[in-house]
Formats: sequence, C-alpha cells, structure tokens
Amino acid sequence: MVRTVDPEKHAAKRRAILDAAAECFARDGFEKTSTADICRAAGISSGSLFHYFPSKRAVFVGIFEADTAENEELLATAVEMADPWEGVLAVVARMTSAIVLPGVVRLILEAAAQAARDPEFNELIRSNDDLMRVGLAGLVERGVRTGRFSPMLSPADAGNWIVALVDALLSRASLDPDLDVEHEQAVLRQLLTRILGPSE
Repeated sequence: MVRTVDPEKHAAKRRAILDAAAECFARDGFEKTSTADICRAAGISSGSLFHYFPSKRAVFVGIFEADTAENEELLATAVEMADPWEGVLAVVARMTSAIVLPGVVRLILEAAAQAARDPEFNELIRSNDDLMRVGLAGLVERGVRTGRFSPMLSPADAGNWIVALVDALLSRASLDPDLDVEHEQAVLRQLLTRILGPSE
C-alpha cells in the first residue's frame, strides 16, 4: 500500500526544520553546525531530516529558497495595492523587519560568507537580490506613470538604491547591537521620500 503524503503537513514540517536550522546556523555558523545539531533543535531523528533534505547544505539553501518565495508573495501583494507608495513602504518594512528578529542579521552575514565559497548558492542570493530590485523598480515605474512619484532617479536606479539602503541598515545592525532600529527605519523612510518624491 502506497503511503499518501499530506502536502500541508509536509510543508509545515519542512518549515519547522528550516526554522530550527536557521537558529543553529545563526548561532554557530554553517561550518560548525552539524546535522545532529539541526535534528536536536528540530526534535527529529536523522532519518526524518534526510527524508526532507538530503544534506546540511540543502537545509541551508532551503532557508533562502523559502525567503525568495516569501519575497515573491510580498511583491505580488505590493503590486496589487492601489497606491504604489504604500506598496514600496510595505516591501521595505518587510525587508527591514528582519533586523529586530534574533539571529537574523547573523544569518544574513553567514549567507554572505557562504555565497563567497559556493557559486550555486551565490546565484540564489543574487537572484533574490535581483527579484527585489526589479520588483521595487516596477512599483516606482507605476508610481511615475500615475503621477504618484516624481523621483530624482530612474525607476531602475531607485530600485537599486532602495535595496542598497536596506542592505546598509542591515550592515549597521550587524556592527551595532544597540542600534535604535525604529529611529533608523524612520530615517530610511525620509530618504525614500526624498528619492521618490511621493505626491501628497
């Protein structure tokens, strides 16, 4: 008898493993984290882990594949918003919300380190970056077309710089554990206002 798999339960279990692994990678780094560490954190056996992921690297990659999928959903939602300015703010809020989550900044730094060593993983990170830049550029272009924005930059350049500013904020957070995140997010919004020139 063939055992059927409940897609929702399978996806939920996979997500739980990724969440547990993300904490391990953020705390100890990719190299020092073992599959045993991941299993212990997720409360599963090694057999269960390998049912979902063939290797430690596959788990690590899966974390960022899930992030890409979430970003695709985020951009799709932003595009449907009537006001492109609100769409841009929603995307930026989601991108910067990671700063206040424990371990997320360290995980991002670990991803950067792995991308320097792993060309295939680097391509995944670059694709996600391209997704955000192009998606934001599309929102800016719609804002210009509808008269909502009077940007100082082209839509493509605006998209690039919005992502660059978010990356800069993440970098600051990695260096300064006492960073006033709310203040920096408010400053970022002021900069976006200058860059995009949203009409009242």
